[in-house]
Amino acid sequence: MISVAEALDQLFALARPLGVETVPLLQAHGRVLARDVAATRNQPPFDGSAMDGYAVTEVAPGLKLRMIGESAAGHGFYQTVKSGEAVRIFTGAPVPDGATAVVIQEDVTRDGDWITIGDSPEDNDHIRPAGGDFRVGDTVSAGRVLGSNDIALLASMNIAEVPVARRPVVALISTGDELVMPGETPGPDQIIASNTFGLHALMRDLGAEPRLLPIARDNEPSLKTAFELARGSDLIVTIGGASVGDHDVVANLAPQLGFDQSFYKVAMRPGKPLMAGRFGEAMMIGLPGNPVSAMVCGHVFVAPVVRAMLGLPAQPAPRRTGVLSEPLTPNGPREHYMRARFENGGLVAFGSQDSSLLSILGKADALIVRAPNDGPRAAGETVEYLPLR
Repeated sequence: MISVAEALDQLFALARPLGVETVPLLQAHGRVLARDVAATRNQPPFDGSAMDGYAVTEVAPGLKLRMIGESAAGHGFYQTVKSGEAVRIFTGAPVPDGATAVVIQEDVTRDGDWITIGDSPEDNDHIRPAGGDFRVGDTVSAGRVLGSNDIALLASMNIAEVPVARRPVVALISTGDELVMPGETPGPDQIIASNTFGLHALMRDLGAEPRLLPIARDNEPSLKTAFELARGSDLIVTIGGASVGDHDVVANLAPQLGFDQSFYKVAMRPGKPLMAGRFGEAMMIGLPGNPVSAMVCGHVFVAPVVRAMLGLPAQPAPRRTGVLSEPLTPNGPREHYMRARFENGGLVAFGSQDSSLLSILGKADALIVRAPNDGPRAAGETVEYLPLR
């Protein structure tokens, strides 16, 4: 067995970067920016007014000025303002040449074409300088997931098409004669396939393109068909059959079908019977079949691999620290990911950590991470955890 850290190192070594594609700006939200992009214009492109008021060459209490025109957003005033003159101006409008300040309308008394500045005008020119937000050539750096604020920035930079990392295509294959799809009627010795559906949702959250393939039965022709259907994927994830029993079809048959194994078994709980390698051009990860084991390995291993494929940093799932509300007993020899909830301002591990209990995982807010042979922990101690919500 290898450690979780060693398994991640080997997984990152297997994960090959994907290509770059260009998408319209409206389709770039949630994608990973693959190359730096640069502004093609200054923002604002001119000195603009920050307030409604009057553009003037000088400001003094009681100063009387003649209004010679108006500047509005989209309709500037293109004459030079001289001493003794003012231009009515509105927020966002270009400041005319010659004007050095905008006096807000609340500080002005108007009488026809004449204005008089009040006794206590604000000490602020209310002018947004050209290029004050960004200038031509300013960049947005690659390697970031584009959020709504980024999209607004790119639009203002006049970037209509965005270079993004291609989404990894992830083939999900559940294995086992005991499985049926949700909505079907299981036989007396069958259960519902759940893992691929949870992993499908996780992959979508990460920005991948998951493909849910038919269940592979416990025989060579069925598994071979599943792998044929997975052709063209960047990552193949099998669920179940990763142990070494007589019916564990993936471990027994995948090498005969072209699977080049890099490692097998990780010193963790849940999730020990995990394997990884390459299957032709695709990377492959074989997850254990227990529902909680598969989902925990999805968060611990598959999610970081997908992020790396998208061009994000190759690093473990981000951990946080929290305080225990209740004590923990000593941990065993494997790294343990304990389902836990937030209660009374801290973390409480669920009493049962059985790897078949999806109901507990559904209630969990976090996975407390216990190092191998970690000693007992008292309430109030700080622990690391992976957030699930």
